Amino acid sequence: MRIIITGGTGLIGTALATHLVKAGHEVYSLSRKPSAHTAPSGVKLHKWDAKTGEGWSELITEDTAIVNLAGAGIADKRWSDERKAEIINSRINAANAVIDAVQRAGIKPKVVIQASAVGYYGSDVGDTVLTEDSPAGHDFLADVCVQWENAIQPIIEQGVRVAIIRTGVVLSMYGGAFPRQILPFRLFVGGSIGNGEQYYPWIHIDDEVAAITFLLENENASGPYNLTAPHPVTNQEFTHVLGRVMKRPAVFPVPAMVFKILFGEMSVVLLKGQNAHPARLKEAGFTFAHPEPTEAVDHLLHHT
Repeated sequence: MRIIITGGTGLIGTALATHLVKAGHEVYSLSRKPSAHTAPSGVKLHKWDAKTGEGWSELITEDTAIVNLAGAGIADKRWSDERKAEIINSRINAANAVIDAVQRAGIKPKVVIQASAVGYYGSDVGDTVLTEDSPAGHDFLADVCVQWENAIQPIIEQGVRVAIIRTGVVLSMYGGAFPRQILPFRLFVGGSIGNGEQYYPWIHIDDEVAAITFLLENENASGPYNLTAPHPVTNQEFTHVLGRVMKRPAVFPVPAMVFKILFGEMSVVLLKGQNAHPARLKEAGFTFAHPEPTEAVDHLLHHT
């Protein structure tokens, strides 16, 4: 199968592209500046403008899948009004680019995998168990996810199978939150964030990649799927896991006020969370390689 990945040079996209090439697929990774990146072996970098199908629609064949991961990083910068608009617009523009490419090609791809996040459910949800049937929240992150998912609807209306991946916190040694989380523990000053009661909807990078691959290959898979491990924990519980696995103390919590001062409204990313469960993935028969946090952390630290 030919697989086109937007946002393919990011953490998830790079890992996914590497896996898919090894599985024998033809993989194109779209980038606005291909010359600024080094693609994994076998992956073809291809230019796009992240707004239209110009220059890449000709890659679409009847045996093509598109994985749309593109979007400005949620936690890369403090949230000004300008940054909020960039976060939303980058996602809507990427979805519009996919739609435009399909229209230009005049060929329906086999499937589109559309990125989203568990932020869809909102941040003030406490310990409520959240499945794909749970309603959307009402804060900024929820609004981003709702607009993100809605933007791809015209593809569905054209009869293309679309699976939406509501991803949690992806754990990897090669980027994302995890390397920053373990640094304080290496320095013997690790601890929970705020009161530590917020849920931490994590997933190992290997399971993230395997789940996306599963949805690509499962012709009955459509609609939203929570890409989170089946055993979510609170931030405090995850902190204790890090301490045990790294053989470091976990007794230096960082007060919530510190994050609010440093990051403003964006601090909600750290101080709030979702007790999200992968109900539909499990129902579809997907098996997690790393369902338990202790084993997952140990694998990341000692086997990657």
